[in-house]
Amino acid sequence: MLSSPDLSFSRTLPIVVFNQLGELLEQMAQTVGSAALILTEAVLMRIYIPVEWQRQRFTLVVSEQFSALLIGNLAQGEEGEQGIDSALNASLTFNLEAIATFVYELRDLFECDSSTHQNLEGYRQIIRPNDATLQSQFSLLLLEYLLTQPNQEIIAPPSSTAPTVYICQPVEDALKKQISQERLLNQVTTQIRKSLDLPVIMATAITQVREFLELDRLVIYKFAGSQVKTQQYQSDTIPFNGTALVTGMELSVGEPSEIYFSIHNNNGKHSPSVSVNNQPLLEYCHNYGGYIVYEARATDAITSVLNYTEKNCFIRTSQCWNKYRQGFTLAVDDVEKTYALEECLLNFLRECQVRAKLAAPIMFEDKLWGLLIAHQCDEPHQWNDSEKNFLVAIAEQLAIAIHQAELMQTLTQEKETLEQRVIERTMALRDALLAAEAASRLRSEFLATISHELLTPLTYVIGMSSTLLRWPLGELSQRQRGYLQTIHDSGEHLLEMINDILDLSQIEAGKAALNIAEFSLVNVAENAVKSLQKKATSEQITLKLDLQIDPRRDRFTADAERVEQILWNLLTNAIKFTPESGCVTLRLWVEDDTAIFQVEDTGIGIPEEKLPLLFEKFQQLDTPYRRRYEGTGLGLALTKQLVELHRGRIEVESTVSIGSIFTVWIPTQAMKVVS
Repeated sequence: MLSSPDLSFSRTLPIVVFNQLGELLEQMAQTVGSAALILTEAVLMRIYIPVEWQRQRFTLVVSEQFSALLIGNLAQGEEGEQGIDSALNASLTFNLEAIATFVYELRDLFECDSSTHQNLEGYRQIIRPNDATLQSQFSLLLLEYLLTQPNQEIIAPPSSTAPTVYICQPVEDALKKQISQERLLNQVTTQIRKSLDLPVIMATAITQVREFLELDRLVIYKFAGSQVKTQQYQSDTIPFNGTALVTGMELSVGEPSEIYFSIHNNNGKHSPSVSVNNQPLLEYCHNYGGYIVYEARATDAITSVLNYTEKNCFIRTSQCWNKYRQGFTLAVDDVEKTYALEECLLNFLRECQVRAKLAAPIMFEDKLWGLLIAHQCDEPHQWNDSEKNFLVAIAEQLAIAIHQAELMQTLTQEKETLEQRVIERTMALRDALLAAEAASRLRSEFLATISHELLTPLTYVIGMSSTLLRWPLGELSQRQRGYLQTIHDSGEHLLEMINDILDLSQIEAGKAALNIAEFSLVNVAENAVKSLQKKATSEQITLKLDLQIDPRRDRFTADAERVEQILWNLLTNAIKFTPESGCVTLRLWVEDDTAIFQVEDTGIGIPEEKLPLLFEKFQQLDTPYRRRYEGTGLGLALTKQLVELHRGRIEVESTVSIGSIFTVWIPTQAMKVVS
């Protein structure tokens, strides 16, 4: 407690008397003029304060001619609702040392706000002994006040004869207001549940809440870093409303920073040419600032802060940002007192017609999205707990709406991204498929062309070597005859390979056609075995035919030549990879309308990992026997194409060193009717 035996006094005062003494000091400061600083505890609203300051009330006047300090501490347990019967342990002092010490302690509370800190230090330096005339003038004001106070209790006890209605009416009014608040809150909640249209929810909610609380203005302030879109602005429109100036919150941007604006209000549009610390305004707003996205006003006579244009002012560092993040609700009953040290900010609020304001944070998932701010424009307003709680509840519901809108926005973006990726991937696969088909077609056409060109000289080679082999023995030596036989056999082998290439090219180009006719399955199988019997015998391999067919089902409809070619290729392949003393068996049977051919050998077998390559063109499996066997790898590829040309299928089962089984299913083909 401050004390001075000659210039101070201390006593317990009702809060109403304490406030009236504060008003006398403010009246005295007005007499001194604009050079006087007037501060109350309202100036601490924006910062963190120690516990001992939270119970303290004060009115401070500082000037070169007159300085005074009225300070009071609430009695224990009275820091909640303060009625006019609350009491404070109060002191009024004019002691220079006591006033300077108080200003020094007050200055230290604003150590994070360098500008306010410097301002208070400047006022501490100008404290001088009070002018005698001004001191006497205050004494007369104080004496007049004491003489005019009625000699009676401040609060008259309620009369026992008073009508009961006057006692119950406030309670009834409070209940009615509470019911109305809950009803409005339920309406907002229901609208949020039924709709995902965030702009409609916000605009409707603030209009209803403003009318219910009888506010002059209610706005929603959004920080620029928030993700959810609310309203669309033109690319040249920057709805920047001074950020901290409108909300009462100063952002942490380092040392005091001047913001110079060249903005003109042109039918509600902003045409900014702005920089902040040589940083473009758009970039500055994104990093530090924000803007008002919704506004509801009682009348058009009230200034619109949605389209307000600010002129030069400055933003200073503060702890208010973190307080909002922790759920702090800023209640300013009178901006004249709260921002007494912020001359530029105070002037801006005056221009915006803001006399009292209440700001509740809009938060979800520990993120500060923005603020819901209530304004009273003309008179100070003491915000009660009911108004604070209701505004906080509305802000919480708006946070839910914003959160669900953000989730929907994220989901929509992810869906669009996924759809775009699917489209891009599909196009890439299609392009790759077209490129592969084109390459395959070009290769087939190239091979077909080359094959056709090779047929003519190859025909001469085979024909002439065959002719020479038929000449009488005396004209050719045995060695010459052996050479001719080698030439002839090589030509025949080359001719088979060229014919395979031509067949494969025609099938892949879709130019191959089946010659469908009725034939004997047994005859086709016997012809295939007979044509390879000599080759099998020369290789010391047993070639067998196992007919498991009912003679009555022997007749079949398909391309007999192609079916025989399929069997010939499979048998040739089996003989090639079967060692001496081995066995190759061709089985034949019919199921329903499908002929089934099975070629089984006791050959070298095929590793399981190589099976997928078995029917690929120009593929020869990498086995220990690879160098022993000739071939281009076209036989099985052509066989598969011929089977599929009949709408059939081919499968293989194989075990290394034991053998392989190739099974072919060929369905009966429909005869073409020639009209």
